[in-house]
Amino acid sequence: MTVTRRRFLATAAAGIALPGRLWSGSRIESGSLRLDTLSDGHLVLPADFLFGGMPKDELAPILARHGIAGGSVEPPCNVTLLRDGTNTVLFDVGAGADFMPTAGRLSEALAALDVTPDEVTDVLFTHGHPDHLWGLLDEFDEPLFAGARHVMGRVEFDYWMDPETASSIGEARATFAAGARRRLEIIADSIGLVEDGDEVLPGVVARLTPGHTPGHLAFRIEADEPMLIAGDAVTNAHVGFERPEWLSPSDQDAALAATTRAALLAEAAEEGLLLVGFHLPDGGIGRVGRAAAGFRFLLA
Repeated sequence: MTVTRRRFLATAAAGIALPGRLWSGSRIESGSLRLDTLSDGHLVLPADFLFGGMPKDELAPILARHGIAGGSVEPPCNVTLLRDGTNTVLFDVGAGADFMPTAGRLSEALAALDVTPDEVTDVLFTHGHPDHLWGLLDEFDEPLFAGARHVMGRVEFDYWMDPETASSIGEARATFAAGARRRLEIIADSIGLVEDGDEVLPGVVARLTPGHTPGHLAFRIEADEPMLIAGDAVTNAHVGFERPEWLSPSDQDAALAATTRAALLAEAAEEGLLLVGFHLPDGGIGRVGRAAAGFRFLLA
């Protein structure tokens, strides 16, 4: 197995006089499998969205060690592309054009690898938050990956399709609910719904990892070295690793998310899994090491 990190220039579309954009990502090659993480851009979030309510005296040195200062954070967004010679699989579809101006760059990243939307055979969703789901549709409100099979956990799908979610999720996330339902309604008749433990594709197994959202899924990939597509079960490489038991406002059920996160990191450390995280740094691919208290993220 080899892991490489690269930076490459994506040229502007033909006929448009714009400079190219510099992209970065990581690649794992394991036997016939090739896994790429693609930059969808990044988010800009208030620091309190991640750290609100955490003990400030203990939080401050963790943030300082990771160079985090000020009132905002800018987590990267890593969409995962898996190719095995037969299937071309996306895990999540990024934010699209309607969420944040700093995100929604997946189409450009795919183009830099010479992959077209028509080549994608499967789209597997970890959950229904905007930065993972809102890239589902093109500018005409048609599915961008029209020929692909779309798959989501049944618990997650039912949650976002429930009309009561918009009124119960809280004012700050009400637009999340409306946006998710609008998009999922368009593919509701064709989406595949899976349960915990289902083999979604050969060697790709869905894992229920709830808390960040009610039906959040991770996906375990059996390869020469097993990999875990963690989605937002672990949302950062600093506090989430060093103090996974701390509650974060970014999670919809913070207590359940903390339990899930701690168990997932312990499993990854014990088994030596390669962890692929949507918001983890440097392409999001690494391993989990144990620390004196908690864990640490180790680049692969």
